[in-house]
Amino acid sequence: MERIILHVDMDSFYASVEQRENPSYKGKPVVVGSDPKGGHGRGVVSTCSYEARKFGIHSGMPISRAYKLCPDAVFLPVSMVLYKEVSRSIMEILHSFADKFQQVSVDEAYLDISEGASLQEAVEIAGIIKAQVMEWEGLTCSIGIASNRTAAKIASDLDKPDGLIIVEPGRVAEFLEPLEVRRLPGIGSKNEEILTSMDIRTIGQLARCEQDLLVNIFGKWGTRMHQLAHGIDNSEVAEMTESKSISKEHTFQVDTSDAEELYISLDGIAERVHRALMQQGFSFRTIGVKVRQEDFTTFSRARTLDIYTRDLDIIKRESRKLSREFFDGRKIRLLGIKLSNLSKSRIIQTTLDRF
Repeated sequence: MERIILHVDMDSFYASVEQRENPSYKGKPVVVGSDPKGGHGRGVVSTCSYEARKFGIHSGMPISRAYKLCPDAVFLPVSMVLYKEVSRSIMEILHSFADKFQQVSVDEAYLDISEGASLQEAVEIAGIIKAQVMEWEGLTCSIGIASNRTAAKIASDLDKPDGLIIVEPGRVAEFLEPLEVRRLPGIGSKNEEILTSMDIRTIGQLARCEQDLLVNIFGKWGTRMHQLAHGIDNSEVAEMTESKSISKEHTFQVDTSDAEELYISLDGIAERVHRALMQQGFSFRTIGVKVRQEDFTTFSRARTLDIYTRDLDIIKRESRKLSREFFDGRKIRLLGIKLSNLSKSRIIQTTLDRF
């Protein structure tokens, strides 16, 4: 099965949030970072709006240099509490579409949607994600779709802002071939200088270079570099932290609105997620459901209980309650149950008042 991975990258995230919060900043060069102190500040630019980039300002630039390039820009401090709050909302949207989900920073994430989705359906999902992020948060994002993480990440950066680039399976190397070597993750300015001195300026030229030569110069990184240049990246999309939730899903072979079939499937998912819960030795307090309709519109509902439990009957009952509003004749493509607020140390109570 060919993997389908989305890399979602928010556009100029900090600056865009600031422009959303203060509409008077829209259309103006906005620089988020240290205080420029009239051109004498010692910090750096965290990010800047696309209007500021037209003046040559970019992330990581000394704030004093940014001030000299555009002294009339709007200079703002980093409001990390605000950005994290917006990020949480966006990541909830993204997570609801993913079979596997990995947030890699406050403003970007990978989604593996390989299970039951075609490339065309992935494009449709990307469009829905863009629309929901705009509707809920008033922000744009750029998305790359490819069969591996590296190609998806590179694709998401090629058509900013509000871009969408699809790399067809089997054409990853062809997609990468004309791009500058600096586009490959891990190749910084120093490595780029070395490669340029070797007359290697594009990823295609890097792919045609002898691997042994790259290993002699760059060590183990030379092997990895050579693989990436050929479009080979088998790294998985996976959470990088301890398990904070346990979830299971079911994608129907044919979209269905049959309530009896939906409830039977939901009970089956409940048994699977309960089995995983017991195997990992957890109890839970929060149960959530995910419902994806035939047009890929995705809803989630959750409830936090008063107790920690690992009772299968509770999982079945609460998931039915949370899903009931969607079993009304609308065709459904996917159902999922997620258990979160996990604990191994709480006293387990296995009864819950019936109501």
